[in-house]
Amino acid sequence: MKTITVPNKEQLSEEAQVILSSVEKKMGKTPNLYATIGYSSSALKAMLETEATLAHHSSYTAKEREAINLVVSQVNDCDYCLAAHTMLAKLNGFSEEDTLAIRKGSVEDVKLDAIIKLAQSIANNKGNAGNAALEDFYKAGLDEKALVELTALVALRSFTNYVFANTQIPIDFPAAKSLS
Repeated sequence: MKTITVPNKEQLSEEAQVILSSVEKKMGKTPNLYATIGYSSSALKAMLETEATLAHHSSYTAKEREAINLVVSQVNDCDYCLAAHTMLAKLNGFSEEDTLAIRKGSVEDVKLDAIIKLAQSIANNKGNAGNAALEDFYKAGLDEKALVELTALVALRSFTNYVFANTQIPIDFPAAKSLS
């Protein structure tokens, strides 16, 4: 079977190189997963633009988005994204214990619990969340805009999870703790 390797920037299109240079300036490095997605400058651009749009015009705080990223990455067994988003969740104010509780799908905060349970249900059920998770989401004070944005965030994180699943590139973030 063909082994996918993390490309050097020079192996990628000029457009991907420009995008990754911007990522490196912002993050201080080019994550292996972003470089790998750079095989397709269109996919890389779409992913980053979607992330930016949902970050700046979202129903969710950065902390809530990281909780969504964690629970979806747990559902999809993505060690790469669990590592990256555990680190980012901690930078956004979660403790190690919080990240583990989120990944297990249950937290004390009613609103955050409804958000992660719905994200988990969407990811587990190929998009069909089920009535109970949706009802709890609305009872927690969230609306239709938040539902659509949550669905977009689940899809976005699933994309990166799936890229890792199909490439198994080296993880360049500290490993997330195991749930077991």
